[in-house]
Amino acid sequence: MQNAAVETPTSHFADLPATASHGPLRIEYRWLNDEAADTTGNATSHAPIAVFLHEGLGSIAMWRDWPQSLCERLGMRGLVYSRPGYGLSTPRPHHVKWPVDFMSDQARDILPALLDELDIGLHERRRMWVIGHSDGGSIALLYAALHPDALAGAVAIAPHVFVEEISVQSIAQTKLLYETTDLRDKLARYHADVDSAFYGWNDIWLNPAFRDWSIAQQLATIRKPLLAIQGHDDNYGTMAQIDTIPEYVPHAQLVKLDACGHSPHRDAPDRLNEAIAAFVSRYR
Repeated sequence: MQNAAVETPTSHFADLPATASHGPLRIEYRWLNDEAADTTGNATSHAPIAVFLHEGLGSIAMWRDWPQSLCERLGMRGLVYSRPGYGLSTPRPHHVKWPVDFMSDQARDILPALLDELDIGLHERRRMWVIGHSDGGSIALLYAALHPDALAGAVAIAPHVFVEEISVQSIAQTKLLYETTDLRDKLARYHADVDSAFYGWNDIWLNPAFRDWSIAQQLATIRKPLLAIQGHDDNYGTMAQIDTIPEYVPHAQLVKLDACGHSPHRDAPDRLNEAIAAFVSRYR
């Protein structure tokens, strides 16, 4: 069932060609900071780029104003986009199930293809920071591992490195809420096809085949600066998620936030911005 997600005046769309992992895609994206893009959506500024990767049920609109506030703090341009299946990007066909390695597909194929379409060359990518939350945090880690020279650094906020029982239980509870409360109506404001968005995410996380999913060993190829952040009250994962990262990326730095749940950009935005700004400033 299609929904009336609102298209904003500042959203643009990029058409990506089909590959072995996906068909043709239309990706909703937006540049942040007025001087960063012209009226066609092309970048014009020479400031470094921060690319934002949203959570499993996220979209451009669901970020709200946090990416803008962080970009202002960092003095960077920002690129936010809705991943396939979310926001106003191409919906997931209802009969299609995300594969177990769907996050690897996003990091290996989708993000690089979007950067190509937006004419973001290797020189700019080497100055680019990739910042992701939840599933987007996992994709940020995978991008840094799969393209170790095509970024300046990465920030992973509440990433999933492997599957924990607490994650599965919380996601199962979210399915119950989606089907019995007004959660579906709330999410419909942010997605052109809310059922496609929700069940694409929910079905793969509750798939028994996904229980063995782990990206821990893949992280060993990360060479650029890496910051991982998590709240102590995260109900989608324990601190074991980010504590695992330095076992494979010894130079990774960790920040653990008190009185903070799964979404630090909503629960503790000032502390989150401070931690990211302090980290990034060491490498600017």
